[in-house]
Amino acid sequence: MTIIKNILSVFRLHPDYDKRVFGLDLMRAFAILIVVHQHALILEKANTNFPWIRLINGVELFFVLSGFLIGGILLKLFNKNKSFSIKIISNFWIRRWFRTLPNYYLVLILNIIVVYFGIIHDDFSQFNWRFFLFLQNFSGPFYGFFWESWSLSVEEWFYLLFPIILGFVFLTLKRFNINKKKIYLSAISVIFVIPFLLRANYAARFDMDLQVLESNVLKVVIYRLDSIALGILAAFIKYYYPGFWYKSRNLGFISGVIIIYATMYIHWLTNAYITKVFVIFFLSLGCFMLLPKFDSMRKAPALLVKIFTHISLISYSMYLLNLALIAEVMKTNFPPLGPITAWVSYGIYWISVLAFSTLLYKYFEKPMMDLRDKWKT
Repeated sequence: MTIIKNILSVFRLHPDYDKRVFGLDLMRAFAILIVVHQHALILEKANTNFPWIRLINGVELFFVLSGFLIGGILLKLFNKNKSFSIKIISNFWIRRWFRTLPNYYLVLILNIIVVYFGIIHDDFSQFNWRFFLFLQNFSGPFYGFFWESWSLSVEEWFYLLFPIILGFVFLTLKRFNINKKKIYLSAISVIFVIPFLLRANYAARFDMDLQVLESNVLKVVIYRLDSIALGILAAFIKYYYPGFWYKSRNLGFISGVIIIYATMYIHWLTNAYITKVFVIFFLSLGCFMLLPKFDSMRKAPALLVKIFTHISLISYSMYLLNLALIAEVMKTNFPPLGPITAWVSYGIYWISVLAFSTLLYKYFEKPMMDLRDKWKT
């Protein structure tokens, strides 16, 4: 028993539960569990159509939730300080980059190794310097190598661009004595409207099937930032209209679920303009409407809190590890021989994702984040 306890202690995290919002941890955990399950489909597990219902794209939940969390941080910084200086923006960037970059570059290097040495069969010719600057899908698609990184590029460019847009709008409008509330809302409008219009313009000029729509539009940075902008808008509503935010939680949740599942089950014509431009907006809007309910969930049974907080904490590591470094390695080197071994592979996949992600978080990601508190500018 002592040996087992010592082993388990290696994987045990010690978060401060009092400082966390259970509902947001639940939302993040739900999003990553969906993503990991969807990537497990490449293992060719037994065909049962499990879980028998369609699941929302977890990435959309991540985008809206990221906008909500980061938008809230920036909104507090913006209102706390008389100016929105380069120093404030650079401090924000440094803290975000301590959170995201070390893990990303470590896993990027591991991807280079497993592809270069043939451990998995991705197209190594697709690797280039753009991956180090999150430019691999900035204005166009990429294929084959570390493909799951497309969504992280969208988020990283949001972290970079929105503070710049906010600073520019602030400098432009403050001379007209416009208050900070309207300035912040104006910045949200910019980060929402421009990507939406770019997507609308691109969709009007090209015919495309579902695969091309996915790769050339829905996984390209400049056409997707409006999804994160909805999360920023949610943070804005919570900050300035807390009463409405709380009162709308139940109706918003029901409406959000209806919008999400109506959008998923409606038959959309692939090349129709509404499909190319608005379907992804409808899904993001549905996720946006879920936020007040999740944000209001502060308590839950202790076991559920521990489980979902743990998954939430390791979600970024799960996102980086699950596809190429676990699912593809298993598929390439240990293909299942039948339905039973397929389900065994599926179970091993989940255990591996949770175990390796916990280790990566505890012994690399978290120490890197702790360094940011020592950084002074």
